[in-house]
Amino acid sequence: EREPARLLFQLRDFLLGYNRMTQLCFRHCVSNLNYRLLTGREETCLDSCAGKLVHANHRLMSAYVALMPAIMQRRATDYEASVVRASQSSAEAGLAAGEPPGAS
Repeated sequence: EREPARLLFQLRDFLLGYNRMTQLCFRHCVSNLNYRLLTGREETCLDSCAGKLVHANHRLMSAYVALMPAIMQRRATDYEASVVRASQSSAEAGLAAGEPPGAS
């Protein structure tokens, strides 16, 4: 049940990124809407613009993939430390209330 929702979310993100790229390159490259076809200059500009954006996106994703294991490890370590702190706090609160250790 979660898989279709995740795939739909990924598709939505892809389409949003594609639409942003299309709008950006169109605004940058297409200057005359009086003709049905793009000029050679506009086509070259669009190819270059889209290529640069795709290349930049690939570099960002590569950096993200490279950093993700370290980020996940840090989150896991932080989570484990917070669980230990919470456990110690509840044990200390139980001792302060006069409960024997392990009673809570």
